[in-house]
Amino acid sequence: MKLHHTLTCTLSSSLLLASTLAVAAPVKIAVLETLSGPQASTGLTYRTAARYAVDKMNADGGWNGEKVQLVEYDNQGGPAGAADKLRAAIADGVQIIVQGASSAIGGQITEDIRKHNLRNPGKELIYLNVGAEALELTGQKCQFYHFRVAGNAQVRVKALIAGMKQADALGARVYSINQNYSWGQDMEQAIVDNAAAGGYQVVEKTLHDVNKVQDFAPYVNKIAATNADTVMTGNWSNDLLLLMKATKAAGLKARFGTVYLDQPGNIANAGDLALGHFVVQAFNAEAAGAAGAAFVDDYKAKAGHAPSFIEPQTVFGLMMVAEAMGRVKPQDGKLNVQALARELEKTSIETPMGKVSMRPEDHQALMPMVVSMASKDASYKVDGTDLGFKPVKTFSADEAATPAQSTCKMQRPG
Repeated sequence: MKLHHTLTCTLSSSLLLASTLAVAAPVKIAVLETLSGPQASTGLTYRTAARYAVDKMNADGGWNGEKVQLVEYDNQGGPAGAADKLRAAIADGVQIIVQGASSAIGGQITEDIRKHNLRNPGKELIYLNVGAEALELTGQKCQFYHFRVAGNAQVRVKALIAGMKQADALGARVYSINQNYSWGQDMEQAIVDNAAAGGYQVVEKTLHDVNKVQDFAPYVNKIAATNADTVMTGNWSNDLLLLMKATKAAGLKARFGTVYLDQPGNIANAGDLALGHFVVQAFNAEAAGAAGAAFVDDYKAKAGHAPSFIEPQTVFGLMMVAEAMGRVKPQDGKLNVQALARELEKTSIETPMGKVSMRPEDHQALMPMVVSMASKDASYKVDGTDLGFKPVKTFSADEAATPAQSTCKMQRPG
């Protein structure tokens, strides 16, 4: 399957001009991310993916005869900054907020949007969550205008364990180290919950401050002392980069099972010590075959580098928005955001990895997942090294899914 059938055609068919003579008000999509400072690397990656996807939308006609506008706001790395910039985005007429780095920030955004939408009928916003994976966002904090096109801890760990077990790489002793907030706590719980299925013992659990630890050597020493076969972690950004650096310095032999090993820079930092470590991904070009190669080539031509880390799922999320927008007719020349949300919750698309669909019960996207191992045999190399991610096991969206949480009580307008 070529990219023509998975990405360009999806967007093209989705954004056919509505038959109306009304002058359209442009759709505004905002990236609300950490775009400066020491934690900016992840936020800038989300921005790159959003720019690529919105450029695709506009190349295929925009919406209602107008180009979709992408605006950018720097949340300065925290919930307070995100709340301030969300107010600015609302004042600027933004209809769709895209954010993914940090579930703490995601929790602030979804609650602020929920309150705004209740108080301002007819002026609603959608929160497209492309990376904040805390379970509560599709659990007790689920709300009609929040849509997650990313995994969660239960989905990630379920796949990671099955893939590592198939590769005979899991071992019997697992050390859990995670960041001490909702996402990291979810990861720790998922690691414990899946112990029986994986046939392992959790030898120790560690939660640490988020992006405040500068030296992970003491943590690496604790891991070494347990004789763990595998270290499982949901760490991201500097907390994973620095953990990998400390691991390299100590010569730790335990395998890592991760969510974000494919974050740019990790393999460069770890070097050959990364060999044999695992990651669970939403996209692996080698696993996706010809469609994956076409996506990589197109993305690289537009963005200057191959899609990695959270970039593919961000593109897929905006593809879903494009598909849903194509079915929404203008109302007084404007996008009806409530109508868009009703379409988005029943949207499915074909991606290079396969079918992605939105589950209406909790607005959690059902996505394929692939478990990969850092290897010199991988077809696609990363970080300018001779290593890449060799697919070990691919899961369809249905195989990767875990049930909707009973804590989600979706309140729909009207």
